[in-house]
Amino acid sequence: MSETAINEERLAEEPGRKSATGPKKSKDVVSIASDVAAKITEALDQALSGRANVLMIRVNDETLRHLDMLVEADICKSRSQSAAFLIAEGIKANQPLFQQISVVTEQIAALRGQLREMVHASASTEDDS
Repeated sequence: MSETAINEERLAEEPGRKSATGPKKSKDVVSIASDVAAKITEALDQALSGRANVLMIRVNDETLRHLDMLVEADICKSRSQSAAFLIAEGIKANQPLFQQISVVTEQIAALRGQLREMVHASASTEDDS
């Protein structure tokens, strides 16, 4: 079932709402579409701000189709914008996972630092002997 159909059903089920037919239904659909467009625009603006880093990637056919869908729908101006948008949204959607990864990455960095110190200390004592 499409998202529009689901949203129309939700609107029809709201208490006190009359049947969603005719002009009223059109207004509801336009309102929902407008809200979705505003949310996409906001997310896109956030994803595209400060894009100073260049990254070359290879993607599979399915991913390319999704990137192209955003361009064809005039949501993004290019595949690059599409990729930046989808990466940013993926990170946002998986924020708890990335917080856990950050903690473990910091622990790994600290352990590597300790290892380097041990090696340098060991090398210094061997040089002294």
